[in-house]
Amino acid sequence: QVHLAESGGGLVQAGESRKLSCAASGRTFSINIMGWFRQAPGKDREFVAAWRGGTTYYSDSVKGRFFVSRENAENTVSLQMNNLKPEDTAVYYCAADSSYKGPYYYGSNYEYWGQGTQVTVSS
Repeated sequence: QVHLAESGGGLVQAGESRKLSCAASGRTFSINIMGWFRQAPGKDREFVAAWRGGTTYYSDSVKGRFFVSRENAENTVSLQMNNLKPEDTAVYYCAADSSYKGPYYYGSNYEYWGQGTQVTVSS
């Protein structure tokens, strides 16, 4: 079993930066891919970014602004969010899976999920 816990959300102003962290515990050795998704009120879940074997992937809406990386603590993955915009407001979820089952941008291909952390960007 793998357990995920996000942290770092909160209220920020447009143009500012925020860093989210995802701490993994349990059978972390089995993790093959980790991703970040978000869901705004009244909207469908949206892919944000993913990390797999040192390779990173980003949605067009965040490319150049958001960055995913492994922290010095090997059980932690971060999402650095720069130049935040009001449209970035959403609940952000960390996800992981033990193997690549399909497209990395499909949430249904991730088995483990965190509880989510709220990010609100004011204009």
